[in-house]
Amino acid sequence: MDVVWGQRWATFAVADVHRVLEADRDIAYTTVMTTVSRLFDKGLLERKKDGRRYVYTPTMTRDEFAEAMARDVMLSLPRQGRVAAMALLVDAIGDGEGTELDRLQELIERRRAELAVD
Repeated sequence: MDVVWGQRWATFAVADVHRVLEADRDIAYTTVMTTVSRLFDKGLLERKKDGRRYVYTPTMTRDEFAEAMARDVMLSLPRQGRVAAMALLVDAIGDGEGTELDRLQELIERRRAELAVD
């Protein structure tokens, strides 16, 4: 997926990914084909038949994928684990200029307002 997102392809074939990867290292076409097929099976790609080959389309952007993974991890944790993970997040983003903390505070305040209305 890193190649697909990095190349900003709307659609691609296995051969396109193979060409990019092979420029950096020796990799078998069948290895790329298997990996792309697994990404399709996991729902990260859609595909259409185009003659004898498949043409693939990503189902989400890199940012959407990161958000989905973070959500899955957070929801898989017990409540105490979530609090610990959030504390780590605050520590990690607190090392910057503070704009991330400001954004996080805005999100928290917005969610609190939504909960108050419900």
